[in-house]
Amino acid sequence: MARRIDVTGADGVRLAAWEFGDPAKAGPDPGETAMPDAPGVLLLHGLMGRASHWASTARRLSARHRAVALDQRGHGRSEKPPEGAFTRDAYVDDVEAALEQLGLGPAVLIGHAMGALTAWQLAAKRPDLVRGLVICDMRASALGGASQREWAEWFASWPVPFATLADVRKWFGEDDPWVERPNPSRGEFYAEVMAESPDGWRPVFDPDQMLRSRETWVYDAHWEELAQVRCPALVVRGLDGELGRAEAQEMVRVLPRGQYAEVADAGHLVHYDQPEAWLAAIEPFLDSLDGE
Repeated sequence: MARRIDVTGADGVRLAAWEFGDPAKAGPDPGETAMPDAPGVLLLHGLMGRASHWASTARRLSARHRAVALDQRGHGRSEKPPEGAFTRDAYVDDVEAALEQLGLGPAVLIGHAMGALTAWQLAAKRPDLVRGLVICDMRASALGGASQREWAEWFASWPVPFATLADVRKWFGEDDPWVERPNPSRGEFYAEVMAESPDGWRPVFDPDQMLRSRETWVYDAHWEELAQVRCPALVVRGLDGELGRAEAQEMVRVLPRGQYAEVADAGHLVHYDQPEAWLAAIEPFLDSLDGE
């Protein structure tokens, strides 16, 4: 089960956090938990993701940790202000506020893609709030303008609205031009971010907001912030993902306390493609932090 906790992010944006574990023992205060002394873990999804994408990971970790997943601004059940800030600073400030309001810090931050970038930028900014990092399939190098144009064209190619969720799964798992071979887990990932509307199924996020968000980081390299991270950090890549081995290993070298793991038969959506192998990669790292 998951218990929703409302928190307030930067500029007053309302954010939904989801705590995984037994809610029966939770206290009346929204920040109270059944395991107040358990080490905190905050899970951050990537662009177009949502907190529920972390459900299986968070449930597994909740046996020994206070595991919370955050719907970041513009995503999931969190607020999507039409004229809101979708900058790097806004995302980082939101997570900083969430950690403080939830009483999670110092926590381990587990981030996928854009969520991983947010995690390591916060770790560089507020080392007192972060005791460990898991960076999943996020590049530190600049992706550039061509990448941004490709994403804009990709969003425009989506055949929305989808008539059924089965159509969502089939398009993203098989028919999407970005799919090299059938990938049912990818179809499931995108089905999770669709909501039914009067004319069919549409994404719960605004694609234009996602492009605005992405625009604030694709033109820059992020090596400097990596070098400022002082806590232990695990860089995880899928062998068929977007983060190449050479860049991942350079990230590990730049991180003062970096470690490396890779997951076979996984693409960018490592935790969806190979959930058990993903957990096998991160759990020893988390155990080592708990023993410190």
